[in-house]
Amino acid sequence: MHIMEGYLPPLHALAWTVASAPFVLVGARKVAKVMEEHRETRLLLAASGAFAFVLSALKIPSITGSCSHPTGVGLGAIVFGPPVTAVLGSIVLLFQALLLAHGGLTTLGANVFSMAIAGPWVSFAIFRGAAALGLPQAAGVFLAAMLGDLATYCVTACQLALAFPDPASGFGGALSKFLAIYAVTQVPLAIIEGLITVVAVNILVQHSRDELCALSFLKGGALKGGAR
Repeated sequence: MHIMEGYLPPLHALAWTVASAPFVLVGARKVAKVMEEHRETRLLLAASGAFAFVLSALKIPSITGSCSHPTGVGLGAIVFGPPVTAVLGSIVLLFQALLLAHGGLTTLGANVFSMAIAGPWVSFAIFRGAAALGLPQAAGVFLAAMLGDLATYCVTACQLALAFPDPASGFGGALSKFLAIYAVTQVPLAIIEGLITVVAVNILVQHSRDELCALSFLKGGALKGGAR
């Protein structure tokens, strides 16, 4: 992530676009609903998108035809949920492709699926799971952001392995190679992203508690007492 412009075969690029479209459309309706019912959260929504834009723009080139970087979408998944984050991530990726030549338009669907859909859903599940287990909030936020980041890169590795299977060992061989290459830079980056997201959530709890409590995702005092 982000897979660069023109790198995927056309049929693969089209297939990932088709796969991503329903998630983004459902997310768009969810965004409209949130804005209608909780207009006070508009700045919080913008901040979540800006957080993802800044972190995911810090790229480290990779020999895989992609690059390594934080994703920043864990925050949106924790605060607003995966459907809204699918829209935020799509907007981030579109602007990065147009303004920063980071990713591409032909590979936008694949990049959206890995960073704006798969990663946020994993972050959401981990955060909810950590809460159900009674883990401290900081631990839940950290694990959600870190594992969501790693999930994004696992999906990207699968996308590349499907497009470019190893001549001898096929999909499995290519997947292991892509994962090994990514692991060198992505594991430490995921840990850093987890820590940064904990700090960001603590800041939001201090300054935007009313907005957080207004969101249905945080009903029941999910952030009671802060992300400690």
